[in-house]
Amino acid sequence: MQLDHVTIRTRNLAGTRDFFIDVFGLEEKPRPKVIQRIPGHWLYAGDDPIVHLIGSRGLGPNASPEAWDHVGFRLTGYTPFRRSLDEKGIRYSTMDLPELNERRLFFHAPCGQLIEAVFRETTPLPGDEND
Repeated sequence: MQLDHVTIRTRNLAGTRDFFIDVFGLEEKPRPKVIQRIPGHWLYAGDDPIVHLIGSRGLGPNASPEAWDHVGFRLTGYTPFRRSLDEKGIRYSTMDLPELNERRLFFHAPCGQLIEAVFRETTPLPGDEND
């Protein structure tokens, strides 16, 4: 397991983007089409999108306008991991990003923090139901 990325919610997308580009030398590149409806930016270190920014208005419960939104872990073994979540009764949602050759699972820790599991696997594997 390794840390894949961090997602930050902010009301100041441009300023936050500029800060990370300036301070860490990151480069902005296009985001996958499936998430382009959400205001934001992906900042890359080389080929890896390690800082994700999401626009926030700070409305609603648990929607602080300035917050770390979630953490992403890069893992291997999409099918066994997904099966394990099913066996444990952990609800999750899926997202396939063919432009990045990745599959993702989103689920919550017991205290509510959002976790994203990122796999570099692009095609449904035997045993992947509903894919």
